[in-house]
Amino acid sequence: MTRLPKPADIPKIPGALRLYQVSSIITGVFLLLLCAEVVAKFIYGYEVEMNGTNGFLALVPTGTVAAINVSTAILIMHGWFYVLYLFADFRLWSMMRWPIPHFALIALGGIIPTLSFFLEGPYTRKVRRFLAENDAKTAAAAAEKAEAAS
Repeated sequence: MTRLPKPADIPKIPGALRLYQVSSIITGVFLLLLCAEVVAKFIYGYEVEMNGTNGFLALVPTGTVAAINVSTAILIMHGWFYVLYLFADFRLWSMMRWPIPHFALIALGGIIPTLSFFLEGPYTRKVRRFLAENDAKTAAAAAEKAEAAS
């Protein structure tokens, strides 16, 4: 049995959807940057340094970063954006009243590279389809009510 969103939550859904869309893209980009950083650090032995003696941005051997460690900054920023992503996921999931596996699948989008990009589209379409159907039902009910009043 599919549960429908509560009528009081329907006006809030577009904002929750927008937050989910933005956070999924930002989290996905930072996750890809994090993957590139892990490859550079653990396979090639380099980290990214900013404003060091080698210029604005430079690849330096692991452990020799003397200025701002961009690799660590990417790691921290992805972590915080993932928290925002989980909040947006939870907010959209709870308003749409989806089953728990939907929440878990979307949450995996922030830890499996590129998954957030593949999930964002179908879930956005699903929510927009619901909103369009709901608007059509609301318009039909209003027309029916106006017709009955006259």
